[in-house]
Amino acid sequence: MITPNSPLEQFTILPLIPMKIGNLYFSFTNPSLFMLLTLSLVLLLLHFVTKNGGGNSVPNAWQSLVELIYDFVLNLVNEQIGGLSGNVKQKFSPRISVTFTFLLFRNPQGMIPYSFTVTSHFLITLGLSFSIFIGITLVGFQRNGLHFLSFLLPAGVPLPLAPFLVLLELIPHSFRALSSGIRLFANMMAGHSSVKILSGSAWTMLCMNDLFYFIGDPGPLFIVLALTGLELGVAISQAHVSTILICIYLNDATNLHQ
Repeated sequence: MITPNSPLEQFTILPLIPMKIGNLYFSFTNPSLFMLLTLSLVLLLLHFVTKNGGGNSVPNAWQSLVELIYDFVLNLVNEQIGGLSGNVKQKFSPRISVTFTFLLFRNPQGMIPYSFTVTSHFLITLGLSFSIFIGITLVGFQRNGLHFLSFLLPAGVPLPLAPFLVLLELIPHSFRALSSGIRLFANMMAGHSSVKILSGSAWTMLCMNDLFYFIGDPGPLFIVLALTGLELGVAISQAHVSTILICIYLNDATNLHQ
């Protein structure tokens, strides 16, 4: 049970529109609301910067931002994925851009007061990482057929060692989906909790009338501001790290660790 004013209170899932069918709950919750807000924000941005949505032939600041995001992801795809033609890479780029843009907009929004950090919940990040893992696996089978399974057994391995090596390769490969979700969830929850704890401590010191605490107030406030800036950087960098990992996993699936 989460006590009032707990650092974990900000991660509480609240049903906004309760819905129940039998023993199943389909409530519209605050994570659902903020994911819809993020999606609406991204779509609205894309609408205004495209030519049909009122964009200009000469890019303005918003158009330049969208082009920068697309070029950034495309460069990551070209750098991290080898052995494919440019046309094939460009087919992967929009799909990877969706994940990057969602995380880029969603993670920092959790720093806004009274907002909600969707990626601080393990089930959400796990669902995202598992869906990406399944998609990459399907791409591997599509590109290589059953030969995709050859990455589990290196060439020239003695037959008696084959079952052991297959197991050793299969376990870390499967844990990619789990580790990606844990990394994103842990970074978001730990960082936001730290900001909440130090912010509460600074506010308590501000409310004290003692001269010693009054003089010492700027210290905690500066620490909170520095930690907030650091957490904002971590929130943005997680989108970058997740995109790089997707490209690396996709390269392994298409090129079979070559």
